[in-house]
Amino acid sequence: MEFFFAQVMENWHIWFVTLALVVAAIIDGIQLKVPNWLTFPFILSGWAYSMFAFGLAGDGWLTGLGVSLLGTFVGLALLMPAYAIGGMGAGDVKLLAGVGAWVHVQSTFYGFCLSAIVGAILAVAMVLISRSWTKHKSQFFSILNEIMVIRNPETLASIAAERKSRMMLLPYGIPIAIGCIMYFAWAGLLVDTTTTAM
Repeated sequence: MEFFFAQVMENWHIWFVTLALVVAAIIDGIQLKVPNWLTFPFILSGWAYSMFAFGLAGDGWLTGLGVSLLGTFVGLALLMPAYAIGGMGAGDVKLLAGVGAWVHVQSTFYGFCLSAIVGAILAVAMVLISRSWTKHKSQFFSILNEIMVIRNPETLASIAAERKSRMMLLPYGIPIAIGCIMYFAWAGLLVDTTTTAM
């Protein structure tokens, strides 16, 4: 037990991000949105943490801010295309930006990759459970065709907004949380399983 608590204290920032992701996923699951009161402080505190951590390590607070800003940008950039065409909520994009602010580029990228897989699995499961495979398969190919043919983000967003009420919505904060936490666990960022207790 002492070993576990020591690991938690050593990796407290990863546990903080994990907690924020769990809270965001719960809210998104209930309200179908991740609120600004969670995402904006999440991003800002990530910048502050990175400046402090890098400064304490002797690398300089400016370096920490730069690394954190880059992580934030990557988090935004990974989901911005989906948001631009109306396939993603702004809160989901800002949530991943907050992850980037705290854990920077590599962890954010791998967390995103896993969240995409989790999101696809959850989407298929939702369709199968609702027994509306034919309808959603048709919608999927219709959306894919629109993306390939229209290519105008504003027009695509307008079409997506009109179609939104007829679609089964996946609160994407849930896949983001699951994917990122899975990566943290796999990478030994929550508890370093390669370290043995004394």
